[in-house]
Amino acid sequence: MFDYIASILRDYPTLALFLTVGLGFLIGRVKIGSFSLGSVTACLLVGVAVGQLNIPMSGPLKQVFFMLFLFSIGYSVGPDFFKSLRGGGAKQALFAVLMSSMCCAVTLVIALIMKYSKGETIGLFSGSQTCSSLLGVGGEAIGRLGLSPEALKKQMDIIPVCYAVTYIFGTLGTVIILGNFGAKLLGGTEKVKRQTAELEKELNSSDSSKGPGYLNANVQVAYRAYRADNVYFITPRSIRETEKYLHAIGVDVYIDHIRHNGEIFAPRYDDIISKGDEIVVCGRSEYIIHVEQYIGEELADTELLDYPLERTPVLVTKKDFIGIPLHELRKRKYLHGVVIRDAVRDGKDILIEGDTKFQKGDKLRLVGRPVQIRKACKRIGHADRPSVQSDLMFVGLALFIGGLFGAMSIWIGSIPVSFGTSGGALVAGLVFGWLRSKRPTFGYIPPSAVWLMNNLGLNVFVSVVGIEAAPSFVAGLKSVGPMLFVAGAIGTSIPVLFGLWLGHKVFKFNPAITLGCTAGTRTCTAALGAVQDSLGSTTPAIGYAVTYAVSNILLIIWGLVTVMVI
Repeated sequence: MFDYIASILRDYPTLALFLTVGLGFLIGRVKIGSFSLGSVTACLLVGVAVGQLNIPMSGPLKQVFFMLFLFSIGYSVGPDFFKSLRGGGAKQALFAVLMSSMCCAVTLVIALIMKYSKGETIGLFSGSQTCSSLLGVGGEAIGRLGLSPEALKKQMDIIPVCYAVTYIFGTLGTVIILGNFGAKLLGGTEKVKRQTAELEKELNSSDSSKGPGYLNANVQVAYRAYRADNVYFITPRSIRETEKYLHAIGVDVYIDHIRHNGEIFAPRYDDIISKGDEIVVCGRSEYIIHVEQYIGEELADTELLDYPLERTPVLVTKKDFIGIPLHELRKRKYLHGVVIRDAVRDGKDILIEGDTKFQKGDKLRLVGRPVQIRKACKRIGHADRPSVQSDLMFVGLALFIGGLFGAMSIWIGSIPVSFGTSGGALVAGLVFGWLRSKRPTFGYIPPSAVWLMNNLGLNVFVSVVGIEAAPSFVAGLKSVGPMLFVAGAIGTSIPVLFGLWLGHKVFKFNPAITLGCTAGTRTCTAALGAVQDSLGSTTPAIGYAVTYAVSNILLIIWGLVTVMVI
């Protein structure tokens, strides 16, 4: 039976992939005390196990999902990333320089102690530091040394073997150290989660949301029903008159619906409220709490309150809305019945008061009946209505442009320098995510779709890595001996621990940024996913982007330095 199932998996490798991802997520959920592997580590380990069946994984599948993952990361943190560059970008780049230098130094010392050849050193460096691009560049460098054909072949043949033996721990070790122990080493998981939440709040990151199953107890906009039995209504009053009266005493609300003689309707300014009529009053919660004493008894009238509302973000762009106090704006017809739920400027909340003035680029969230919201958005700026649909045109073209940019090389002497298509996907996500925050008329991707691209993209990628690397890992281990595996593990662990110390003690980064910077300098995307899982936040990606870009280049250069020194 086992052989039969194994033959099916070889014939249909997609089934092996789904098995790996499914088991990886299942095992990743298992907790022993407070410890769990997480989906990323588990998918990699299951991939190594399933890969022992010699499952063929051909085609661009791995790269497609890897690029989707990196794009989703960039898209999520793009606005916060460019904000962080104003203060921390240069420090993150310096961090990458220092840590990549440590990667080189540790590898060089190990190679000298173990008396490894140039080919073994290139394999050790590329695998233990997860710098796959060094395989090709390092091989080219050895090819230019003028070795005899036999010696050259021997050197070239040993590179992928050493890479396979050291790459498994290079990835898995980085994932485990950062994902499972990184927060503990930086002061404790709960403390690091609190510090991450504080950074999210400072950046106004969406990651502070607990998800669709949670509500915020601070309800900022309210719709309540009242019976108009206050003495004020002994004389019938128009809607305009009643609202003007309430505004004059500091109760800034609107009358949104009315039941008069048994008929429910949305009133006009000149409609009349008589004593005993039932009305719906809407406004910000700080005003609603005062309404009952001026209108009358509050009602639990489900029929009166049974009508749809829309909550729509809008970006302020219109000149005739900018720089005018809010108490003046509220007199305009297009804002009647529209409540400004909250407002954000440069990532920070704006206090909503009568004298508040909005600027170009402010982001407001409006609440009201759909017809009112449409009128208001046209006069304020660009509406960014939530949807269940993703702008796939935006995703496809952004990935193409980013990948094209990443594929282009700049030659520094005989060294080709490029971001690679994967790095290009990350850059595309950062840039296009930032552009969308500035002009939210295109490129909408629902949070659930971003989550799927993030989690499925990364876990499919690491599953394929595990399945592909498994056979050569075992064969390579037999060929070069277990000491190379140990050497690779040391070469991986020391720079990772050094990075945690460097970010925490020297640069004094927020722990989430330290973890992201360390994963980025390792160019280990799987570790970023594991860190995000452990913290329940995408904020570490802010530290990942700059260091990934810098290290992607520096590790190649440092790898070539080791070839010259050995």
